[in-house]
Amino acid sequence: MSTKVLIADDEPNIVVSLSFMMKREGYEVLVARDGVQALAMIREEKPPLVLLDAMMPGMTGFDVCEAVRADETIRETLILMLTAKGRESDVARGLGAGADAYMTKPFSTRELAAKVRDMLA
Repeated sequence: MSTKVLIADDEPNIVVSLSFMMKREGYEVLVARDGVQALAMIREEKPPLVLLDAMMPGMTGFDVCEAVRADETIRETLILMLTAKGRESDVARGLGAGADAYMTKPFSTRELAAKVRDMLA
């Protein structure tokens, strides 16, 4: 049985490349196009790992992260924030919201694949 990874991003090109990469790594891929859908899918599917964009319609990735951490049924979900917001204050906000890791776009696919493997190990 393959491990589920939820990709929560509103940018179609990012979703396509992340989906391809995660499937190639052997993961089952779920996709959410906005923050509200992402939170609903986390509650329903309980993926062990979420690749979460910070800026999405509906609810930001920061809001989703805080909601996940506040819900004891899903609080153990690992969250890797993937975002173009790379200022120190953004990173601090992401980690402060409860993200387990933070990577800025554009990112190295090799680095991301390694990070996902490490987080799920």
